[in-house]
Amino acid sequence: MTPFVTFTLLIFFSLISSSSSSQISISVTPKTLSKSGDFVTIKWTGIPSPSKLDFLGIYSPSSSLHDNFIGYIFLSSTPEWESGSGSISIPLVNLRSGYQFRIFRWTESEIVPDLVDHDHNPLPQTKHLLAVSEEVGFVSGRGPEQVHLALTGFEDEMRVMFVTLDGKESYVRYGLTRGRLGRVVKTRVVRYEKEDLCDAPANSSIGWRDPGYIHDGVMLNLKKGKKYYYQVGSDSGGWSTIYSFVSQNRDSGETFAFLFGDMGTATPYLTFLRTQDESKSTIKWISRDIEALGNKPALISHIGDISYARGYSWLWDNFFTQVEPVASRVPYHVCIGNHEYDWPLQPWKPDWSSYGKDGGGECGVPYSHKFHMPGNSSVPTGMHAPATRNLYYSFDSGPVHFVYMSTETNFLPGSNQYDFLKHDLESVDRVKTPFVIFQGHRPMYSSSSGTKDISLRKRMIEYLEPLLVKNNVNLVLWGHVHRYERFCPLNNFTCGSLALNGKERKAFPVQIVIGMAGQDWQPIWAPREDHPTDPIFPQPLQSLYRGSEFGYVRLHATKEKLTLSYVGNHDGDVHDKVEFLASGQLLSTGISDGPADTVHVESKFSWYVKVGSVLMLGAFMGYIVGFISHARKNSADKGWRPIKAEEI
Repeated sequence: MTPFVTFTLLIFFSLISSSSSSQISISVTPKTLSKSGDFVTIKWTGIPSPSKLDFLGIYSPSSSLHDNFIGYIFLSSTPEWESGSGSISIPLVNLRSGYQFRIFRWTESEIVPDLVDHDHNPLPQTKHLLAVSEEVGFVSGRGPEQVHLALTGFEDEMRVMFVTLDGKESYVRYGLTRGRLGRVVKTRVVRYEKEDLCDAPANSSIGWRDPGYIHDGVMLNLKKGKKYYYQVGSDSGGWSTIYSFVSQNRDSGETFAFLFGDMGTATPYLTFLRTQDESKSTIKWISRDIEALGNKPALISHIGDISYARGYSWLWDNFFTQVEPVASRVPYHVCIGNHEYDWPLQPWKPDWSSYGKDGGGECGVPYSHKFHMPGNSSVPTGMHAPATRNLYYSFDSGPVHFVYMSTETNFLPGSNQYDFLKHDLESVDRVKTPFVIFQGHRPMYSSSSGTKDISLRKRMIEYLEPLLVKNNVNLVLWGHVHRYERFCPLNNFTCGSLALNGKERKAFPVQIVIGMAGQDWQPIWAPREDHPTDPIFPQPLQSLYRGSEFGYVRLHATKEKLTLSYVGNHDGDVHDKVEFLASGQLLSTGISDGPADTVHVESKFSWYVKVGSVLMLGAFMGYIVGFISHARKNSADKGWRPIKAEEI
């Protein structure tokens, strides 16, 4: 008996059973949606003796077995649930198949303690079906979705990628005016299959969904710094809406970028994994900033742990739908994180590493297909899965040279990645690009990264940090730890200094952790009375600022100065800042006129004291210790998000 026949019989007998006991009805409007993000309203009536655990299961495709829902909503989340009636309105993402909604009765006596979600809450059981809706679908011929841009490494080009249902021949048409998209390029198309993925849930009936066909086209011969309009699709499959972007101009002497890690995506329902509601705020504030730039080019840098799909493929669709408003306007650049890649049989897994099962069986396959970064870095998986791509690369944008690495694959001397990073950093033209920004996922330095990555960080400090110091890298940015933390200019745990009285300046790289864009498993820095067993991570003197709020960092660079600002999602304001001169000198840190209710007070550690007398240094350090203690006391438990006690 096929799964479809089994499913049909289950529905049939369940409906007979439910109709004999009550007149339960469920309806959905509208039946056809135009595009991802459109809302449907589900209404139900006639549920007898409602239970707090009665729930609405969300299914796509509509032929899915009961246990293979993509999400669920408890009916008790609606105000009128105790009457046996209610309604819910939610947006849907186009998964290239129909949706169906089913209502189930579930009681506390049927909870299975070992069957839990990501937060260890019991997953709903589907034994007692009460009602089934009609199918909801998306209209055909509306064109592709999930549009996102990327730089190619050539100034006069812009890459655009998107997804279609059938993979038929598609194009990108573009031009300098909205009404004349006269230039046309053809796209290449790729896809991956269930067999390409490494493990469950990615290749199981619960996690796998058809990913569609991924198109990749490059707009050519672009004029510098011009606003272009573009559209993707075909006459047969339909054309997308018209988008726009501003082309790169390396001669402008100016760079704008928005950088963060660990953002993820939000869903309007519960699912097997926790999703990241705060990611919506991150996109909202970045959209504001892009709009304020007007006709100036910019880029986004997302340094690992991208969608947090971890094997549940519809979360990738949610992610690209959520970021499309910004990713269709500015290039969206990424590097790989543990939640895109790690699995037990990955080809490089030394005994000192902390690589595990964080990728949910994806082994880098969706990441490698859905993005196309500059360069041609790749690593074979050693399995049926195709090679993993988008691992390490670099490009110039105005006066900034951006470098990306993979912390999940071999970075030791002798590896292809190490050779690339060494050659790339040694080849930077500091007249052309006076600023160098280095990025990866797992941090080299963090005061709150637990114990898992200690051995990995030791190797990074031993082998990679000398490259950063020798080549005068200005900024080093990391994710993985879900906080913002800025360190002093560092080399082997030792702070550098500014040039004073003719003495030699030690311009070490400034390391900053920026993994605060959405994921809410955040390490703890201050004790809380209601969490007595949670680990506490004290702040070392090398750590100059730690921000407790979600957010992102905003970069603005000219030929003379680079400014990096930490923007908090709770208010959209700047809460920390660091500035460099083109000479490499650290000009200033912190903010002097922040809002009065800012959670964390900047600990202003002046490195000028180092040239003073021993007595003066001792006095100053005494002041700093007292100041930090006072600041931490004042900031403890103010504005902190709920914290999960778990290593990253």
